[in-house]
Amino acid sequence: MGKGKSTKAPPKKPRAKLDTLFSCPFCNSSKSVSINFDRDMGRATAKCSQCAQKYESRCTPLTDAVDVYHDWLDSCEEANK
Repeated sequence: MGKGKSTKAPPKKPRAKLDTLFSCPFCNSSKSVSINFDRDMGRATAKCSQCAQKYESRCTPLTDAVDVYHDWLDSCEEANK
């Protein structure tokens, strides 16, 4: 008796990349906000290269740049209420 045919696993789809540069909520410059992580200190900093606005928040090993940016947007909305 012979072996059955071996089937190959289908190739995995590549994951979509998340943005790392964002628009500034103050000066509306596109792709001017960058996020820097200091994971040893548990701190993340979002800074606009055009108007120099900064936002700092706590981060965990699972925190991504998108999370910090949206936290900044949420805090701006809370301040405007």
